[in-house]
Amino acid sequence: MDRRKEELEKKRQKLAELRRAREERRAILETQSNHTQTTSNSTAGKNRKAIDDLVALVLGERPPAPASPAAAVATSDQGSDTGSDFASSRPQSANLSYSIPGTPISTNEQRHSLSSQPSLSTPNYVAELTDCQAFVADIPPLEHVVYSKEIQTTEGSFDTPQLSEEEIRRQIVEEFEQEERQRQAVIEEEKKRAEQEKSEEFRDLTEEERKMIVSTPEFLDFVDTSSKVVERALNEKYDFMKDYTLGVDVESDESSGKRVKYVCEFWDEKWSKNRSVTDVDWSSKYPELLVSSYNKNPMALNEPDGVALVWNLHLLERPEFVFHSQSDVLSVKFSEFHPNYVIGGTYSGQIVLWDTRAKSLPVLKTPLSAGGHTHPVYSLEMVGTQNAHNLISGSTDGFICSWQLDMLAQPQDYLELLHPAHNKTDEVSVTCVGFPDNETTTFWVGTEEGNVYQANRYDRAGSKAGINQYDTYKGHHGMVTGMQFHPLVGPVDFSDLFLTSSVDWTVKLWRSKSVSKTSTQPTTITPLYSFEQADDYVYDVKWSPSHPALFGSVDGHGQFDLWNLNADTEEPFVSTPVGSGKALNKLAWDKEGKKTAIGSSDGRVYVYDIGEIANPKPDDWHLLQKNISEMISNQENPGK
Repeated sequence: MDRRKEELEKKRQKLAELRRAREERRAILETQSNHTQTTSNSTAGKNRKAIDDLVALVLGERPPAPASPAAAVATSDQGSDTGSDFASSRPQSANLSYSIPGTPISTNEQRHSLSSQPSLSTPNYVAELTDCQAFVADIPPLEHVVYSKEIQTTEGSFDTPQLSEEEIRRQIVEEFEQEERQRQAVIEEEKKRAEQEKSEEFRDLTEEERKMIVSTPEFLDFVDTSSKVVERALNEKYDFMKDYTLGVDVESDESSGKRVKYVCEFWDEKWSKNRSVTDVDWSSKYPELLVSSYNKNPMALNEPDGVALVWNLHLLERPEFVFHSQSDVLSVKFSEFHPNYVIGGTYSGQIVLWDTRAKSLPVLKTPLSAGGHTHPVYSLEMVGTQNAHNLISGSTDGFICSWQLDMLAQPQDYLELLHPAHNKTDEVSVTCVGFPDNETTTFWVGTEEGNVYQANRYDRAGSKAGINQYDTYKGHHGMVTGMQFHPLVGPVDFSDLFLTSSVDWTVKLWRSKSVSKTSTQPTTITPLYSFEQADDYVYDVKWSPSHPALFGSVDGHGQFDLWNLNADTEEPFVSTPVGSGKALNKLAWDKEGKKTAIGSSDGRVYVYDIGEIANPKPDDWHLLQKNISEMISNQENPGK
């Protein structure tokens, strides 16, 4: 209301100013009309000579006459001689005229002179220059008018009659209502435009568009990657309700060290069904990743014959990666020097290389020709260092091949193992290969007939490349299924010890002969000890990477045995039935020695936590050294 009153007050003041200006203009016009009539009568009797004398005076053709008050009078700026030369050449001044001496005087002074000396008899010749235009000097200065919505003036606004307060109020209300209607119209238009854009943005897809989007590779990759991330988060078994103020953890009776803890099992309905696990291996770069290889599924002819699956401990429902092969994958391994590479040995003799950054198919593979293996590849080993390393593959065709991972077109080295003592063929059918730590040239092989042989990749002092025909490690009565040398860990070096497993239901401990002590006559080397507790084929055996006296074995009866040479050599330290009792094919320890992965013949991969058993005591190395010395003594002196 205060603002409305202020606007009405401003309107009344403006109207009063307009009325005052109109009255002043009417008075000026009446004064001008009277003055013009008087001037016309006074100038009627003047002749042409007076004008000529004044022109001559102005141009300097005659000297000026003495100035007098009467002679200095100029009646007005307006005269009747508007078309003369003098009128066209003089400056157009609004308020100044010229006297006879040429001195400018104001119009008010001229009027005063004429009125004060009307009775002078001396003739004065005065040229009156008049202008028919309006008197600018008598018009008040223009007012700076700022137009707004409240005041609207037009050319004829001076003649507009005065508005009453009710009419002004009604006009103001109408203007406000019009503005409100315009604003509401703009708002409604914006709402309609926003609703239209929203409807276009969130419109329902047609069935064809939905199928097209769902089937695109980009969408499938996005769903696969995103769902894996969500499943990893859901499978994380972190106790967010844990009370850290207690200071102790309340656990089960696993701290006694006599039990192993089941962690999880991996199984995929599509890729694991009707297949057997042929090999397992842990990633040395990512401790939560492990890979398992599989043979052919006879019930699915359209699926790949061989499969390698990468599993994640934080993703239990499905594999992290799925790799395909045209042939059964019998051995698989993570590259120790390339965390993205997975290497597989196949039944056809090919070596395939998968990359976790690529698709399911191998990025490289060896040719099916005489330049590589032509029989199943059961063993893969990585030897060397980061800057100089090779992949060593062993096959039942009797060949040991050395490969560079970036060039699988042909092997770098090609070594055939021959032994003249074989009764049918000279070739040695290799089922497993073992290298001692920090050794790249000398290696040992297990064969189908059950013997173990030492061989060299290159010629060296005292021996040639190939198999050592004089030294035979004889102790098994069936095919050797697994072999591993003792890892270099701890203060004592046990790298000359290795374990073998066989289908003769036994695990044997061997001490390798020094390469520098070459034999000149055929020599038979017997095992240091034989572990004969199993009731079925023993398919694999592996040393613990952290405990010097601990190793594990798996058999066809579904039993997972942990042996501690410092505790007992007659019975396993811990014996655990795995799964539904199906045959267990392969065993692998993780890098820290805390977990084991076990492959089963029913296509399942089981993970167990070894717990306190895997933690060695400070005197375990020296105790093992003492026990090994006793075994060596018993071997050399069997009668004692």
